[in-house]
Amino acid sequence: MPADGVPLLKVEDLRVSFGRDEPRGTVVKGVSFTLHPGRCLGIVGESGSGKSVTARSIVGLAGLGGFVHAKTIAFNGHSLIGQADRQWRRIRGRHIGYILQDALTSLDQLRSVGREVGEGLELHGVTRSAAERDARVVELLTSVGLPDPAIKARQLPSELSGGQRQRALIASALALDPELLIADEPTTALDVTVQAQVLDLLEQTKARGKALILISHDLAVVSRMADEVIVMCNGDVVEQGPAAEIFARPRHGYTRRLIDAIPSAHRRGSRLAPASAPRLRVAEEVRPEAVASGPLLEASGLVKRFRGPDKILRTAVAGVSFALAQGETLGIVGESGSGKSTVARIVMALEEPDEGYVRLNGLPWTGIAERERRARRRFIAMVYQDPLSSFDPRWTIERIIADAIPDTEAHRPGRVSELLNLVSLPASHRGRRALDLSGGQRQRVAVARAVASRPNVIVCDEPVSALDVSVQAQILDLLGDLKRELGVSYLFISHDLGVVHHVSDRVLVMSGGEVVESSEADDVFLAPRHPYSRTLLAAVPRLPIAPAA
Repeated sequence: MPADGVPLLKVEDLRVSFGRDEPRGTVVKGVSFTLHPGRCLGIVGESGSGKSVTARSIVGLAGLGGFVHAKTIAFNGHSLIGQADRQWRRIRGRHIGYILQDALTSLDQLRSVGREVGEGLELHGVTRSAAERDARVVELLTSVGLPDPAIKARQLPSELSGGQRQRALIASALALDPELLIADEPTTALDVTVQAQVLDLLEQTKARGKALILISHDLAVVSRMADEVIVMCNGDVVEQGPAAEIFARPRHGYTRRLIDAIPSAHRRGSRLAPASAPRLRVAEEVRPEAVASGPLLEASGLVKRFRGPDKILRTAVAGVSFALAQGETLGIVGESGSGKSTVARIVMALEEPDEGYVRLNGLPWTGIAERERRARRRFIAMVYQDPLSSFDPRWTIERIIADAIPDTEAHRPGRVSELLNLVSLPASHRGRRALDLSGGQRQRVAVARAVASRPNVIVCDEPVSALDVSVQAQILDLLGDLKRELGVSYLFISHDLGVVHHVSDRVLVMSGGEVVESSEADDVFLAPRHPYSRTLLAAVPRLPIAPAA
């Protein structure tokens, strides 16, 4: 630990650029700060603002082709500039922990969760035996709220939900009790109750004298955790100071725009992006086909059971029923493991229910052979939380979108360009690959792909949870425009209760596979009847409301 008054981390004039030729593209332009033990620095800004590059550069992970220049990067009084790989291996994990945003790619898919979490303990010789290591792993998984931790430790990351994988990643970063923890979107994939538990854990870590750098697009989370905040835009620091002051009295227009983009009860149903943002222009060719009257989607008595690694049969979905009308949005909320995504997979006919049925456009959708569904699959589409993992990385954006266009329209000139225009992406992007796009751009491609087949129903499974607030606002506005202009219906699944309240007409609240409350959106969010619903709403972090300018 540094001496009293000496910062644990000091960064002066950090600049990061990429590219082989001069002039290189500079993505971080002169970031400076000091961080003391027991303090938290929050870094906020839009996608591409330089937040994550700033954090990665501090620990020597700027990336391929990155050039890092700084007057000072000092940790515990020792310079981090020019460290060799061998020296970094002794620092990372043991003294500086790092929680990455994308747990799916950060965890080795061929090793058990327990092996992943316990790797640092083994490499640094913290535990004396395999039994001691395994016991510590279970203790760590318990601390981040993972249910059945001993069982989860034996499973592969692919067998866990997105939120469960993220908790395992957090446990891995905390395993060696580092003096500094860098957390890049650590609660993005978590429901509000688990998020509250993880934030409590991070606050306890702070209280024990550990320092924290928190990067998040969730401004309410940052306002709860951070002592000081840096607001970044296009690599520049546009505002910096005490968190309470910045959120209560933002001085810079960019900071205020970030705050204004957050969904809230008083802005329910209205557009969130600035007035200058492009509005939807719908070509006739993307409109859904007319359907018969009655519910577009009907689920009745859905039950789904899974047998876990312990061979015990568990019920993931227990008697779920609902109907979705044309032009309606039905939100589904609940904790991780409540059955939300399993319902989505049943609705998409990616899983067959053990009991109950789904009807699409009045016709059987489950309980039939896939060959009978194939011709009707284009009437229902899905937007996933992580579009990158749902795209073929070898394909261009044009091929990704064209693959979803019905055969009868596949060769119509300009069809892909129309769909890109629909989601406000330039036609020049058609030759790029998904890895070349930002998170917000990839999600726009995912929406374009979903609309390409002219569906009547779009299932959205956490479609904006990985996006910063301004890009999230644009995507939510886009989904709203599609609903108004096309009459598309949405099954909208999210752990972000503010987002669900903003977009939904009706809401189902799920717990333990069951629907515990079903009502109009305002009734659920403003006057919840079930204790579980009230517990969810009580766990939501709140951003202090800034006074009007």
